[in-house]
Amino acid sequence: MSITAPTENELDVAVPELDKVFVAGDWVTPASIETIDVVMPSTEKVVATVAAPSAADADAAVAAARSAFDEGPWPRMTVEERARICRIFADELESRLDALNRAWMFESGYTQAHGEMINSGAGSAIWGHAIEVAPTLKWEEIRKNADSEVLVQHQPIGTVLAILTYNGPVPLMGMKVIPALLAGCTVVVKFAPESQLTSRLIMDAARAAGFPRGVISGLAAELATSQHLVQHEGIDMVHMTGGTAVAMEVVRQTSHRLARTVLELGGKSPAIIADDVDIDEVLGTLVPGAIGGCGQVCVALSRILVSRRRYDEVVVKLADAFNAIKVGDPFDPNTDLGPLANKRSVERTERMLAKAVEQGAVVAAGGCRPKGLDRGYYFAPTLLRDVTNDMEIAQEEVFGPITVVIAYDDLDDAIRIANDSKFGLAASVYAKDSDQALAIARRIRSGGVALNLAGCSLTEPFGGVKQSGWGRECGAEGILEFTEIKQILLSGAYSG
Repeated sequence: MSITAPTENELDVAVPELDKVFVAGDWVTPASIETIDVVMPSTEKVVATVAAPSAADADAAVAAARSAFDEGPWPRMTVEERARICRIFADELESRLDALNRAWMFESGYTQAHGEMINSGAGSAIWGHAIEVAPTLKWEEIRKNADSEVLVQHQPIGTVLAILTYNGPVPLMGMKVIPALLAGCTVVVKFAPESQLTSRLIMDAARAAGFPRGVISGLAAELATSQHLVQHEGIDMVHMTGGTAVAMEVVRQTSHRLARTVLELGGKSPAIIADDVDIDEVLGTLVPGAIGGCGQVCVALSRILVSRRRYDEVVVKLADAFNAIKVGDPFDPNTDLGPLANKRSVERTERMLAKAVEQGAVVAAGGCRPKGLDRGYYFAPTLLRDVTNDMEIAQEEVFGPITVVIAYDDLDDAIRIANDSKFGLAASVYAKDSDQALAIARRIRSGGVALNLAGCSLTEPFGGVKQSGWGRECGAEGILEFTEIKQILLSGAYSG
């Protein structure tokens, strides 16, 4: 599909049922007359007006999920039967990928190249692996010892509220929703308010897949309806991707009923650059790992750690690379980075940049709205030097295009700085000496570390430590996260 600019900012992708909400497997008339405007981040123009899900719609979705889990066939099917329907769902998603990538450009400002990488590439790989691996898992086994014989089962946990973010609604189908379905759970998908277009395309794929009634609903809801869902007594598990502050509120709202909670949160991921590397070779993955998606990526390498001996050299190379990034209209095939997804992201980026400069950071690249882009939520890729790890900009997630470069004395100091964070989601180590790189990686406190690369595998267990989250998604562990372990004593003496 070639990239073409929209005519007069008009939505040119067919999105189904803008006036409906998706409840219990079908499009229905919403309970409220409230609407949500879809604002195009690259122009700040309204390109669509859609139905806003209400608390009554949320109640209907939870009631249907509760009934489908307690009384319906889905949890009682074999995993092979569930995998077959999930494969149909995946096929329907894949048939809509061109439309999904295009819609994502309108609603969140990502370029088509980014959509093809994240959605067409990563998304299809993630859900394909989950569907393939689910039937091979040990869903039950008999364990024998000297005193007893016990059947140990993994059973679905119940009704799941899957809370998604605007920066990845498509791959999150493979990271949260399809694994929950494979485990036998019923799911209410809570999309971000910015995902009005992609959510409708995704849910139309779910409708075409033929899930039993109530197994899946999807609502791109704003704050009040989202909070209503989190607090709902009918939800057994909240599985959320988002920010730490919101996660803390979710935990408070679910604590009274002790609902199971899995959280994939933010990061302040370090990249340790050893002195033996060729920095020109490193830039090929380091720069996109730091600033890809305008920094709206939870695993963004937002702290680059460089020895004092090579600090000035590396900063110059990084600044040149940042300045070479073309920011502009996401519909222009020559654009590297489009706008941020919403106005509040730009405001947060500006506010945190001003505080960093006040604390002593120096702008080495970017630091402002790009010239010639007077409308839209644009901000230039920004590199800050002379940053120390105690500054706010080194400790708090920006979720915007700011990367800092921090000096270290030796590799022990680099590891100390890397671990001096409340977050622990991802990290990278760049070193020619592979044994040294692995030794450093073992000492970094994070859910994942990449060696001479940026990013992580999303077909194996992914998640964070410290305030980067609880639990894991992806891979076998990501499916079993949606289960309870049950024992059935077959024989042997009682001990209790």
